[in-house]
Amino acid sequence: MRRKDREVTVLGAIEEILLQCKLCHVAMVEDGLPYVVPLNYGYQILDGGRLELYFHSALAGRKLDILRRNNKVCFEMAYEGEPVHAETPCQSGYYFASVIGFGETEFIKDDSLKCTALSVIFKHQTGRDVAFTAKQAQTVCVFKIVSTDFTGKKKARPNTI
Repeated sequence: MRRKDREVTVLGAIEEILLQCKLCHVAMVEDGLPYVVPLNYGYQILDGGRLELYFHSALAGRKLDILRRNNKVCFEMAYEGEPVHAETPCQSGYYFASVIGFGETEFIKDDSLKCTALSVIFKHQTGRDVAFTAKQAQTVCVFKIVSTDFTGKKKARPNTI
């Protein structure tokens, strides 16, 4: 990362960013060309600093076809704060926070594990605990991205006193 002054490496601080974001952009490669999709997600940070991002989708589609051929991905989620208007354009911008990383996609086949993942997604998106049934889980594809290679970045508003 070029701007080390904006790097976020502490897991608790990265989780604060993940909590604010509801959309994850997942980039993959098809025939040497990039393809990116925005997806709602849920997550867990596990022991050892392993991040698992959970997603659901239709049972078929381009994204799934690509991921089955090449499970390596890059992901990004961000939230914008307010704009920074400076006297010079080069000093203008946004206060923001983001998480970017690399990982591998794993498809979840077991209905019980799919139900758990769907509950994690729903909790993150709505703040509500919901139990899913095997019948509901069978109607969607559920997959996760497993990553140990991720970092946060933040341009925070300076403290004002």
